[in-house]
Amino acid sequence: MKTSTRVVVIGGGVVGASVLYHLTKLGWSDVMLLERSELTSGSTWHAAGGFHTLNGDTNMAALQGYTIGLYKELEEITGMSCGLHHVGGLTLADNQDRFDMLLAERAKHRYMGLETEIFGPEEIKTFAPIINTDGLIGALYDPLDGHLDPSGTTHAYAKAARLGGADIVTHTMVKETTQRLDGTWDVVTDKGTIHTEHVVNAAGLWAREVGAMAGVYLPLHPMEHQYIVTDDIADIYSRDTEHPHVMDPAGESYLRQEGRGLCIGFYEQPCRPWAVKGTPWSFGHELLPDDFDKIEDSIAFAYKRFPVLETAGVKSVIHGPFTFAPDGNPLVGPIPGLRGYWSACGVMAGFSQGGGVGLMLAQWMVHGECERDTSAMDVARFGDWVSPGYTLPKVIENYQTRFSVSYPNEELPAARPNRTTPMYDIYDKMGAVWGQQNGLEVVNYFATGDEPRFETPSFRRSNAFAATAREVHAVRNAVGINETHNFGKYVVTGADARNWLDRIMAGRIPNPGRLSLSPMLAPSGRIIGDFTVSCLSETEFRLTASYGAQSYHMRWFLQHLDGDVQIENISDRVTGFQIAGPHARDVLAACTHDDLAEIRFMDLRKMVVGMTECLVQRVSYTGDLGYEIFCDPMAQRQLWQTLWDAGSAFGMKPFGMRAMMSLRLDKHFGSWGRDYSPDYTPAETGLDRFIAWKKPAEFIGRTAAEAERDTPPDRMLVAFEVDAEDTDVNAYEPVWIDGKVQGFCTSGGYSHHLNKSIALALIPRKLYKDNLKVQIELLGKMRNSTLIQEIPFDADGARMRG
Repeated sequence: MKTSTRVVVIGGGVVGASVLYHLTKLGWSDVMLLERSELTSGSTWHAAGGFHTLNGDTNMAALQGYTIGLYKELEEITGMSCGLHHVGGLTLADNQDRFDMLLAERAKHRYMGLETEIFGPEEIKTFAPIINTDGLIGALYDPLDGHLDPSGTTHAYAKAARLGGADIVTHTMVKETTQRLDGTWDVVTDKGTIHTEHVVNAAGLWAREVGAMAGVYLPLHPMEHQYIVTDDIADIYSRDTEHPHVMDPAGESYLRQEGRGLCIGFYEQPCRPWAVKGTPWSFGHELLPDDFDKIEDSIAFAYKRFPVLETAGVKSVIHGPFTFAPDGNPLVGPIPGLRGYWSACGVMAGFSQGGGVGLMLAQWMVHGECERDTSAMDVARFGDWVSPGYTLPKVIENYQTRFSVSYPNEELPAARPNRTTPMYDIYDKMGAVWGQQNGLEVVNYFATGDEPRFETPSFRRSNAFAATAREVHAVRNAVGINETHNFGKYVVTGADARNWLDRIMAGRIPNPGRLSLSPMLAPSGRIIGDFTVSCLSETEFRLTASYGAQSYHMRWFLQHLDGDVQIENISDRVTGFQIAGPHARDVLAACTHDDLAEIRFMDLRKMVVGMTECLVQRVSYTGDLGYEIFCDPMAQRQLWQTLWDAGSAFGMKPFGMRAMMSLRLDKHFGSWGRDYSPDYTPAETGLDRFIAWKKPAEFIGRTAAEAERDTPPDRMLVAFEVDAEDTDVNAYEPVWIDGKVQGFCTSGGYSHHLNKSIALALIPRKLYKDNLKVQIELLGKMRNSTLIQEIPFDADGARMRG
């Protein structure tokens, strides 16, 4: 066994083998995989082996498509069989909400190039005669769905990696992972120690234990999962073609052909977590005892949907553990704050996602960034606040809702409330309907009177519509107030702070007492942050951005830190409020002795508001006259009382995130993670207007950004007014121009101030013109839409700057 290598991958399941192969594919041949037993030990060997492209996140769906397409390539490279069965698959819908979800997914697939179709009950019966279609509205058909041989596929990855120069060492158990002072690692095994630059934790069921060796907590938990293989069924083995896959969300089941019978698995409600106190090192190719009691109801439902099962004998039962993250997506990427340590864990759907995970992680390691936005699976999406006590109930919830309808406005209840501010009880008594962001409770809107304290999940306009309208009108006509707790906030200090920020940020770094808006770019020129930069002095700056991206952003900052610069994440150490609307200045003037006439738009000042020392910034995401007022959390309740008492004379109302996201549409402001993300560039989204082209600093991404400035990209972000009924754009709906899909929506919603449905979308630059007529597909219906060239609210900025 070698004693040094560039990369050590720990874990010989399908994910570890995929990472190893993709590293060699990208040119790193000095790589090694360690497996304590045989390849496929753990979850891989007993997986059902199904694969599909359906995923609520479009990037995850695209990576699943990549994974499926990769299998034939592996067979060609290695001469080995992956046991591929491309039989196609149906996802059934027995109510309107499920059917709406399938319509929304079908619409996304149009611009992704996935050839899925919507089937009615008669087509379902023709395609899969064993299905009882009573009560079914329709189904989504995906021709790429299928299944494979888990063992053969894993060994094909392994052989392809070996052909690329990789070493694979089995029956070698990792005992310790210790980081040296220079950032490299010693991986201590029962066969000796290996010195390496990079460690990849792809340990599957043992990922928690392997992570703990490096002082890392990974929010993962195994769940027991059971599927059944039947004896021969005449309706199956007498077919001319193999039976397609069927996912039946109502029955929480998936079904496919296995030999001359069927395989059916369940995501049952009375589910059970496994190995709560840790995965035993002795566990390997064992299975768990059969447990028909917990799937009794699921089986009864399956008999009704697939009547042939009722008389079929049971050939075998596979009952084993699979590992899940709290939201069901993988945990992939560099661990924040730990050089050279990478995660490739929590890949529950290994044969749908393993190839894409391997590709993304290899790109990250070799090139420093991935070709697409990986936020849905980035290990940094969970901050340092996450704990085993949070992970377990969320994993159980995710398992139970795996086949549930996923609504764009849904707020799942498990492990909540978790993190709250001093305003929680005050807002709760005022009728707050809560959402969460990065574990933090955030007000979505306020219910009044007899309105329910729960937003109905829906693909259409929900029961939050009227409440959101009230709050929007209060902001636009008087003054509104909401918290600033869900902003990511950072303080940058040191003699080299300005020079460092000039390199990190693409925009202008402001002078003392001023703010600026700046994109932050990757070397490729893609957007990895959308920041407000505040200059308190030449050696002290504040940064404000998305709260949910703080671990991602801190990881980037620390990776690029140099000189006399210190940076701290103060997201939860600073809170406060924003007030916005035509009377915002009147309210603030009633609470301070400072002369507000001296505070221009994009100014900042330290001032006493009531009894509280605050940092006040003259800016507002609502696009209205407004102020962001930051304070110590210990003083927040006093600051609230001061502002609330003063605001009563001016009609002040509290508002939540639903209103905020409506208000920003009036100004066509983009939203992080939707309109601005690592999938897009400044020139595509319009953020290039904030790039400081004349500054001498060689900011990260400058070369790529300048290339796009000189040769504009093919697409651009625009706004449309949509002739909608009861459904507004959420994201990724296709834009039809001249009878074909030529763009897609990035976000949208209803502007309660304009009384219009608005969509932001990327379309071909060459087609841009005022009043361009297009159609946007919403839940299977074509909605006439018109491009809006001029900003419809406060177009000249007089009110915002006034």
